Amino acid sequence: MKVYRDYYFLKAKEDHYPARSVYKLQEMDRAFRLFRAGMKVLDLGAAPGSWSLYAAERVGEKGLVLACDLQGTETAFPPNVTFLQENVFERSPEFESLLAEKGPFDMVISDMAPRTTGTKFTDQARSLELCLEAVAVADRYLKSGGGFVAKIFMGPDFQELAGALRARFATVRTFKPKSSRAESKEIFELGMGFKGAVQG
Repeated sequence: MKVYRDYYFLKAKEDHYPARSVYKLQEMDRAFRLFRAGMKVLDLGAAPGSWSLYAAERVGEKGLVLACDLQGTETAFPPNVTFLQENVFERSPEFESLLAEKGPFDMVISDMAPRTTGTKFTDQARSLELCLEAVAVADRYLKSGGGFVAKIFMGPDFQELAGALRARFATVRTFKPKSSRAESKEIFELGMGFKGAVQG
């Protein structure tokens, strides 16, 4: 696997983050003021942990981050982060219990991505599936007025996610961070002002 040792890769090492993806979340936070002290954040697809670390810094000691990923991580998290190795589609009783105990959340953030096949339409469809599951989690555990961020691979299915968010949030934005690689098809869809789950 090719390792990109670009500016953001090197900056992440310098700033003690496990991955360059932290700067995408940082850009969105600066643009949309996502985080405040004391917030509760649910981080889906969290490994290796850069988004969780950044969110933890922003919400401070009185806030909390509940993070999960199919993969484990060796990242050392501060006390306000709880990380579980979990499948979002098949949530264990322990995870469901924690979601109920810690929630409702002020923010649901998802950097989930499928294992890519190299087939563009397959990868895009799987990316949408992950995003829609993140929306389903938000329906259950996001606080009224809360925010949502999800990564999706741009493609013809994108409008399905945008429509799902428009039905649930007062404001919806599409964002392509400067720290995303130019060749990457990823974009981020943000919802602000959660109005509640869509019935039916």
